[in-house]
Amino acid sequence: MCGVPVLAEFRRMQSVLGTPLTLIKGVGPKIGEKFAKKGLLTVEDALFFLPIRYEDRTRLAPIRELHHGQSATFQGELISLEVRFYRRRRALEGLLADSTGVAVLKWFHGNFDWLRKRYPVGSTLIAYGQVSDFGGRHEVIHPDLETLDGSNDGEMETVTPVYSEVEGVHPRALRKIMKKAVEAGASVFLNAVPPEAAALSGLEGAAWVDMGKVFRELHFPPKGGEELEKIVASSRQVLVLSEFFLLQLALLRKREGVRVAPGISFHPDFGRIKPLLRSLPWELTGAQRRVLGEIRRDMESESPMHRLLQGDVGSGKTLVALLSSLMAVESGYQSAIMAPTEVLAEQHYANISALLKGFPVRTALLTGSAPAGERERMLGELASGEIDVIIGTHALIQPDVEFKSLGLAIVDEQHRFGVMQRALLASKRRDGRTPDMLVMTATPIPRSLSMTVYGDLDLSVIDEMPPGRKPVKTKVVRLENRQKAYDFIRGEIAKGRQAYIVCPLVEESDKVDLRAAVETSLHFSEEVFPELRVGLLHGRMKAGEKEMALGAFYGGEIDILVSTTVIEVGIDVKNASVMAVEHAERFGLSQLHQLRGRVGRGEHDSWCFLMVGGPVSGDARERLSIMEKTCDGFRISEEDLKIRGPGDMLGTRQSGLPELRVGNILTDGPLLERARRMAQAVLQADPSLESEGNRVLAAMLTEGLQRKLAILRAG
Repeated sequence: MCGVPVLAEFRRMQSVLGTPLTLIKGVGPKIGEKFAKKGLLTVEDALFFLPIRYEDRTRLAPIRELHHGQSATFQGELISLEVRFYRRRRALEGLLADSTGVAVLKWFHGNFDWLRKRYPVGSTLIAYGQVSDFGGRHEVIHPDLETLDGSNDGEMETVTPVYSEVEGVHPRALRKIMKKAVEAGASVFLNAVPPEAAALSGLEGAAWVDMGKVFRELHFPPKGGEELEKIVASSRQVLVLSEFFLLQLALLRKREGVRVAPGISFHPDFGRIKPLLRSLPWELTGAQRRVLGEIRRDMESESPMHRLLQGDVGSGKTLVALLSSLMAVESGYQSAIMAPTEVLAEQHYANISALLKGFPVRTALLTGSAPAGERERMLGELASGEIDVIIGTHALIQPDVEFKSLGLAIVDEQHRFGVMQRALLASKRRDGRTPDMLVMTATPIPRSLSMTVYGDLDLSVIDEMPPGRKPVKTKVVRLENRQKAYDFIRGEIAKGRQAYIVCPLVEESDKVDLRAAVETSLHFSEEVFPELRVGLLHGRMKAGEKEMALGAFYGGEIDILVSTTVIEVGIDVKNASVMAVEHAERFGLSQLHQLRGRVGRGEHDSWCFLMVGGPVSGDARERLSIMEKTCDGFRISEEDLKIRGPGDMLGTRQSGLPELRVGNILTDGPLLERARRMAQAVLQADPSLESEGNRVLAAMLTEGLQRKLAILRAG
């Protein structure tokens, strides 16, 4: 693989980058503890601890033009430097003058004798600091000073990096430590980007030659003025592209690894599928047909399918999942559909069973609440192959669950499962062949995010809604208008419609001031709608209780269903035309969109009221305003990503979101696209990364990068 010299260089780099910061001069155990609290433990950590901004001290401002609150650099002659007292407080005060005015330099701490000796009256100084106005004069407290003869002992840099605060470490001391750590790391940092990839980056080839220079210029730019922004932007581009390139290369190699693994070539005869399609009271949308074609091609291939299916709420993903399952069944294999909640699993089972009524397909539902005897019987039928399609929750990935011939694994609402949980379902096949994998989401994922979290998956998108789906009219309802919303709900029910009222919690919490679902149900049934039939559904109810509540709502025996977010996905009551979301300001955009998708599923006009309980933050106002303006899930997803960021949007712990130390998928989308093209070019030319020019790259991927990319855990 990699030549000995390259491996030796790589291991030297790993050794230096792994050096504890406590071994850097000036960092003892106490300072080391302060750095550790910031997450800075090694030289590598320091190298990627980039400045948050820079103070350009090359632009000299005339003293007359200084103003309060400004951080400025100015020059003048020191005309006095004396100790003064301010209400018994001792201070050293100097006057620095230029042709336009006089500024006060003031110190309250430090060795005054040393300062007077260091900066004699009559010397010409350059001063930097934050300007304030006091007594009608400009003054700077504890300025950074530089003498024009250059003998400033490094007290002030031309361009000063400003780092995020390390508590207990003075900024000047922090810069000195960073300078030593950066020099140590930059001197050994290897360039992993081969020439053919660098040529596609759009950056000059020279920029890729010395990664050490990139780090030095990002931490301590050599020039200020007009050059500063160019230097920092160029160096950051190189670093971001390098990081994205390694990530995309790892994801693409993982995808290729899946493709070369032994898979199943499905050959359905469509003996069940065609009659099922003819029995449907509606036609498939063009988007559903396109997506099914993509899935069919994957399933007919001998390589395992590894596909992400995105589709907005109500776009028809469940039918696509069923038809895909039937392709496996008609080829002699089993299919498993895993959902994150019992409510959703039960809903899928009910819908699929209804669609398959009269067809020779054996279905089953396996959840954690299944009685022991029923579960044992089901596991036996699954292992013997008597069950064709099984729908369930996490119960499907328990160790004692075995399939006779699992051919297709489908994961719904995939962002709620961990990477390893998806992998466990796919591993349920025992003959060494990899089942096809289809992961689905009703939360549209922006391209930049899908390229990082799901860059190893092929992507299908259902971007067309079934005919007749009407957009849900959405309105934010303030406290003073609450009664009007309730009157509107009463009016809809009088027309024969039904309603949801959603609240966030099940029981009172000391930490979050929200009414619980149980209390809310009593409030609505006894005080607001005493003449109506009000039911309750929440996640802590027993399976039988949930089934009864949902059955009553489906059957029209309940007018209003008060529920927690367990109804977020999977509930399909076409007669429900209105939803009120209590404390809507507490929900994320994507969750509000999912909840809203429970109405507007029938022929009736539908409404969603976002009830706010009091003052709301700026972010909350922005979220609620977006919900009023659009029902487009993809636009909502983009806005949600901007507001909350990728970690909060997906749930970093569950999503397998890879750690990005420099790049930002929100603002660096074009660089991410470019990095993917770079990675594709390298793998096309050298799939195994065995060439001389790719040896550093191969070493980084095989010995360094994989342990840092959480996304690779499933590989």
